[in-house]
Amino acid sequence: MSITLAKTAGFCFGVARAVQTVDDFLAKGRKVCTLGPLIHNPSFIDELRSNGVLVVDSPDDVPEGYILVLRTHGVEKHIITQLEEKGIPYHDATCPFVEKIRKIVDAESAGNIPVLIAGDPQHPEVIGIRSCCHGESFVFSSDADLTATMDMYASKYDISPILVSQTTFNSQELKKSLKNQKLLCTNPKIFDTICSATSRRQEEAVELAKRNDMMIVVGGRNSSNTAKLTSLCSEICETHQIETAEELYAIDFSGKRDIGLTAGASTPVRIIKEVQKTMSDIINENNVSAVESEGHAPVTAADTTEDWSFEQGLEESYKNLNNNQTVVGVVMHIAPNEIQVDIGRKQTGIIPLDEYSADPTANHMKELKVGDELNLFIMKTNDVEGTILLSKKRFDEKKHREEIEQAAKDGAILEGTVVEVISKGLIVFSNGIRVFVPASLSTVPRNGRLEDMLNKTVSFKVIEFDRRRRGAVGSIREAAKELRKASQAKFWETAAVEDRFTGTVVSLTDFGAFVDLGGDVVGMIHRSELSWKRIKHPSDVVSVGDVVDVYIKALDTEKKKISLGYKRTEDNPWEILKRDYPIGGEYEVKIVSLTTFGAFAELFPGMEGLIHISQISYERIAKPQDVLSIGDVVKVKLLDVDFEKKHISLSIKALLEAPVKEVVEEVEEEVDDAPVSMSIDEMIAKAKENEAAAAAEEAEEVTE
Repeated sequence: MSITLAKTAGFCFGVARAVQTVDDFLAKGRKVCTLGPLIHNPSFIDELRSNGVLVVDSPDDVPEGYILVLRTHGVEKHIITQLEEKGIPYHDATCPFVEKIRKIVDAESAGNIPVLIAGDPQHPEVIGIRSCCHGESFVFSSDADLTATMDMYASKYDISPILVSQTTFNSQELKKSLKNQKLLCTNPKIFDTICSATSRRQEEAVELAKRNDMMIVVGGRNSSNTAKLTSLCSEICETHQIETAEELYAIDFSGKRDIGLTAGASTPVRIIKEVQKTMSDIINENNVSAVESEGHAPVTAADTTEDWSFEQGLEESYKNLNNNQTVVGVVMHIAPNEIQVDIGRKQTGIIPLDEYSADPTANHMKELKVGDELNLFIMKTNDVEGTILLSKKRFDEKKHREEIEQAAKDGAILEGTVVEVISKGLIVFSNGIRVFVPASLSTVPRNGRLEDMLNKTVSFKVIEFDRRRRGAVGSIREAAKELRKASQAKFWETAAVEDRFTGTVVSLTDFGAFVDLGGDVVGMIHRSELSWKRIKHPSDVVSVGDVVDVYIKALDTEKKKISLGYKRTEDNPWEILKRDYPIGGEYEVKIVSLTTFGAFAELFPGMEGLIHISQISYERIAKPQDVLSIGDVVKVKLLDVDFEKKHISLSIKALLEAPVKEVVEEVEEEVDDAPVSMSIDEMIAKAKENEAAAAAEEAEEVTE
């Protein structure tokens, strides 16, 4: 008979973190209590009680002088509020993976966006998650539950839900439920929140069950993840769930050749060792084979001599991590010089700073947080110190070197950052690999400065890869040429008149400005398109290097010519005039030219109007130059605008006070035609209107 211990048996990261928190407080002499059982393992809770740790049911039960540790499953939000309002000292030991779910539903849910949760509605973790939802939430644990849930959901909502799952929910069961109910057709926003450690534990348990005649699952009977392990294994072979080693004596091991042993996430190593030792004793008493651990040959009865002890065999069972293996580690502590990770074993996993990344710009203090998972390479196991030396850098290098080699075969274009300038070229860092780019293949001109490329992100092709030397040579020039061709082809396939672009002015001529639209696609803005007013040269408006917004006016796909538009409708001076300068308004203008029949004044840049000689003054003047000079700023009234003929009529006289004598004379000339009821003031106003109309007509005739 042989016994195989699962690699993933025992405390998960979240539980180990919570237990360590309590141990640390006790070591500092603090009095500790927990809100409900810290973990789902009665034996371990009894052990905590023996060390003075109290279990309380509510914040009101926390004794004076105690610090309250919140369980790994998390608590309802109102409890946190209650603790803070009452000033009760507490430490939140909620598992980071559970906290992640709480943050998701807090950020994504709303009054009209419900949450579907795969899990046990009575489980503390699920109760805590539901308290973070801002709207309604539904919990399902099977196909039947999901059917009822969707019926209830469909009758209330016409919006896609958010879907999360309890960290210990069976991933295969979730996929099966979603598939059977065709929930995916409603386009829910599904978040993968099943703990990866839980998934690995379940997968390994299933594999063990397939290879053994019997499975022993160790853990509390009220532990959700332990119950799931038992359920999964029971479908494959005879399975027994136990809480303590004493329960093994009630199990009939006769006829069983191979036995698998695993444990839930809340099961301490001490209990696992005790169970393993008891099983060994039972096997020896029944004259059967002794212990076998993963990766080791079975120990027969003949081997169980005084030279072999159970403790030695147990220690061997944990030595299943060999150098050059790869593992997944969960970040537990981040220090300036190293990262500590949990790889599911009693040894402490350590990543030295120089084994974190080959990227010289990498900052592990900013890039990592507790709870992150890392793929790692085992460099050295130190059983004396209880540590395992790990490398993220070497794992990344191995993975990315394979990608670089494949890119060399496929001719793929990669991206990287220039991290170093050497005498003959550049060093580009791409996905953990340093690639040499010769100066001649860097796109830097012969007399240019390679240093200008430093820290820039570049595209390159791998043109040479030496597997033996693990060296790669790249070409930025080849990648640029290929990208230009692809960009140009895509442009001519999709470009259309009125399409808008942001481009860079690359050159100027007397007749226009040439603009790079990207990918070496160049179009021209004709000089007449640069401004609404007349300009002498394109440089009056733009300079080489300017970034401009343009649109396509015309395309010649055969000759590959592009005419670009630059003037905007909102900048059209006639549109500005219509929008900002109503007729009858009073404005200050600048005299820009004088003629025999009047003066032209600038209303605003690019827009001029005529002040007819008759509209300069009430007094008779021989010529405008007698009272006005170029550059004078005067106040005028906007009399009229002919947008079709592009004529603007202005008047200085309209803002002046008319001499009474002159007005009265004009009134007297028309008094015979005036209505009897018209007053003198009305007659004067009428005379002014007639005069303004006559002046406008005269100005129009002169302009024409």
